[in-house]
Amino acid sequence: MGKKKEDSKNKFHKDYGPISNLVNIAKGMVAYDKMTSVTILLSAICTPICAYLWTFMAKFVIDVVTRKDEVKKLFFIICITFVIQLIFTVMQSYMWAQWWRYIGARHEFIIKKNRKFMTMPYEYLEDKDAMDCYQKAGNSCNSNNNGIEGMMHLMEKSAGDIFVVLVGLCIMGTLSVPVMAGMALLAFINFLIKNRTNRICKAKIWDPLATWWRKDYYLSSTFSDFASAKDIRMYGLKDYLIRKYKEISEERLEAARKNELWWWICGFLGHVLWALASMGLYAWLIYSVINRSLTIGNFSLYLGSASTFFNYTKQLFDKVTDLLARSREVDDYRSFMDIGAGDKESGLKVPKYSEYEFKFENVWFKYPGAEQYAIKDLSITIKPGEKLAVVGLNGAGKSTFIKLLLRLYEPTKGRILLNGKDVSLYSRSEYYKLFSPVFQDVWMFAFPLKANVSMRAVKDTDEDKVRRCLSDAGMDDAVKELANGIDTEVLKVVDDDGVDFSGGEKQKIALARALYKNGPVVVLDEPTAALDALAEAELYENFDKLIQNRTAIYISHRLSSTRFCDHVAMFVDGELKEYGTHDSLINAGGAYSEMFSVQAAYYVEEGSVMENAG
Repeated sequence: MGKKKEDSKNKFHKDYGPISNLVNIAKGMVAYDKMTSVTILLSAICTPICAYLWTFMAKFVIDVVTRKDEVKKLFFIICITFVIQLIFTVMQSYMWAQWWRYIGARHEFIIKKNRKFMTMPYEYLEDKDAMDCYQKAGNSCNSNNNGIEGMMHLMEKSAGDIFVVLVGLCIMGTLSVPVMAGMALLAFINFLIKNRTNRICKAKIWDPLATWWRKDYYLSSTFSDFASAKDIRMYGLKDYLIRKYKEISEERLEAARKNELWWWICGFLGHVLWALASMGLYAWLIYSVINRSLTIGNFSLYLGSASTFFNYTKQLFDKVTDLLARSREVDDYRSFMDIGAGDKESGLKVPKYSEYEFKFENVWFKYPGAEQYAIKDLSITIKPGEKLAVVGLNGAGKSTFIKLLLRLYEPTKGRILLNGKDVSLYSRSEYYKLFSPVFQDVWMFAFPLKANVSMRAVKDTDEDKVRRCLSDAGMDDAVKELANGIDTEVLKVVDDDGVDFSGGEKQKIALARALYKNGPVVVLDEPTAALDALAEAELYENFDKLIQNRTAIYISHRLSSTRFCDHVAMFVDGELKEYGTHDSLINAGGAYSEMFSVQAAYYVEEGSVMENAG
């Protein structure tokens, strides 16, 4: 585990270090496909042989010619060199053809990232730092050359470069240790320049763009989202959206300009260093030919070897620079994967009770970064089989109360008990099984309709149960009109003939989901917003009959559900202001009574108008 960095920009960022990251990625590669380690071994063997083979061959040919040896000897040298070259070329070709294995390994890391996102505590999804961290984690595994896969390729290529440099050290050491050291020093200086440039560009140019990527994704998605298409056309949003996109594009272009300037300066300095190395090498070789009886064959060997040695040394240092850059990107990935890693998450299963009672004890809750509490000193008990209506104006704390009950959030202070035990003792995945929730925002997936109801794979779906649940939710007529019935694809993402349902139909499908799951506790968080109050009341009453003796919580800012519920909880500004039966709260003449009277008067008036119009 890396040390947490003091980073004011992102509280979740950690520095793990290149060695730790190399080990982490290597383990992931081998776990996915052991053949990736074979390609690295082949690189270590083939690269140095192919790099120096023809340099040695040139020396031997020159020596044969200058000594005027037999032509057969020259022919033999050429044939042996050709055979060796052919063998190692075939091996290299096989190695290069395994590139798909690295893509497969990278996709495994992507799957882990996506699984992490879908299972991490819900509260992180509303935390800007966590979402920026997720965006950067996505950037670290979305291409072949950067981040995770980039580090995999560096392992393969660096293995060969290391052995080329080691062979070069041996050859150049026989010529002149100072020359060898001087060339290595210039290559190292080039590495320092590139590493510094890379660090500056990431910290000052690319990291600050994490929020930009989210803006770009949002606008790009909005342009092509079918759900927003009507509003864009009817309200003439085209020009406004294009203007907003141009505005954020300027930020991206400015970053590209700065990045190119830094790397142009870096490249220029690299060429200067290469020129200095070449000048020094030629000067020493010419001096050695004149004053140290260096043969023409050895001149050729040292010249070719020195060029190979310097280039590969520079390449190796460049790869160290790239490794540090890729390591910083892997830091982003691992930082996201470690979010919440230190949180205590119990693995206990929820016992199968015959009845379930939930109790809030002095619960306070504040959203991350907020100053005010959204829930204040809440104490309430939900009895087994109870029908509870949770009412209040928008922003009163109703949905926050439900998020706490469902453990999408943990209390800031206080605790929630299930049959007398703190719910934090249980694993979230086990706890979630208790609930059949229906939320206000109904999300449809590009699956067949039956899978949208069962929320399981098609092969694991009980089709008769799906039909029964859709019928109970009032979707009979709509399903009969579908050409493929419950096998109809939803949305046009996968199938061009896919169907998109109306808002009211989506909410009925969401009710069918809750019936299919058949959890002991049903939660309806304003799922009938697309219906009028009279239709809402009728649907609630019908649904209440379907769930029979199960516990049910109905949340609404309208009071359609309250008359058939056992108790009503009235929330005002995050506090439970009133609690009791519908009749007792009406008789009390408080906030609930006033709210009910206002709504009742509106619907009586509306009914009178409709009668007169008739």
